[in-house]
Amino acid sequence: MAPPKYDGGYRVVAVRVGTLATERSHVFLNYRLYGEDDGPATVDYYFWVVQGPDTTIVVDTGFSEDAGRKRGRTLLLDPAEALAQLGIDPEAIEDVIVTHGHYDHIGNLGLFPNARIHMAEAEYRFWTSPTSGHIQFSFYSEEGEIDQLRLAETEGRLKLFSGETSPVPGIRLVEVGGHTPGQAIVYVPTSEGEVLTASDAVHFYEELERDMPFTAVSDLPTMYDAFAFIRREKQERGLTVIPGHDPDVLTRFRACPDLPAGAGVVIGGTPSTNKETP
Repeated sequence: MAPPKYDGGYRVVAVRVGTLATERSHVFLNYRLYGEDDGPATVDYYFWVVQGPDTTIVVDTGFSEDAGRKRGRTLLLDPAEALAQLGIDPEAIEDVIVTHGHYDHIGNLGLFPNARIHMAEAEYRFWTSPTSGHIQFSFYSEEGEIDQLRLAETEGRLKLFSGETSPVPGIRLVEVGGHTPGQAIVYVPTSEGEVLTASDAVHFYEELERDMPFTAVSDLPTMYDAFAFIRREKQERGLTVIPGHDPDVLTRFRACPDLPAGAGVVIGGTPSTNKETP
């Protein structure tokens, strides 16, 4: 079955594939400095599908069952199954955007053997360098998955950029760094306005609203700068921001009818019922 087409811009589907029950002190950097009691926190795991009139782009690829199991993450929906339910043949995908090289964002790159992979050069160079082998970084990566990036480079499918690029018409990929050396964000025009898929430049809405960095960070000043940039963009451009791991994403937007209950939401492609709630 061919993926549906949408007029009036792209639609963005946030697909929830996994979850983790943890504590706030485990997700916010140096949480004790805020002088607040610890408490429960939920980390949800997503990838995103951008569907337009003439193309479908996959933004990140979720985590593999093995990589999630090793880290205590619960896989709720296999990304391959999610793509099938959306009517998407991974082998027919021409463009995959990789926002950064962590295991939960590149876990299924092998599903897309024919796709161009768009990634910040700083990100790729870091994950293929000796520095990435230190435990503070290597916990968040899988060597076999980094090898998929190397394979794409060998095959001429890895499209590296610095600063900003437009992989397909209307889509902007902007490097902001902070969380990882080449962390990128994705701007998508939809029929419901412009969406900023922040990925892990912003894990949670609270992170952005309260200036609270996530526990995994490669450059703290740059992470703060990315927060400020995204807040400014949101205010000045009226962007709808989708963070990378917030369970509230599922309550702020319309459920995607193509996926099981609780497995995803959609913005764009339909009337204003898709808009984020205040």
